Amino acid sequence: MGMPSMPELIVILAIVVLLFGAKKIPDLAKGVGKGIKDFKKAIREDDEEVTQVKEIKDDKSKEAVAETKETVKKA
Repeated sequence: MGMPSMPELIVILAIVVLLFGAKKIPDLAKGVGKGIKDFKKAIREDDEEVTQVKEIKDDKSKEAVAETKETVKKA
């Protein structure tokens, strides 16, 4: 299946207008846009959190390696 042709798009638009009314379509589009924006923000925050956790684990691993090296030098 490819992209819908112009007559199909017109039929879809007509159905949307009938279901929601011409006055509610901008509000509907605004709500969809806000939802997409919030979704992208949540993904970005999740990525930042994962990066922070990774950095903390890397720091702890470096500390453990340094402690092990000190223990080996003392032995």
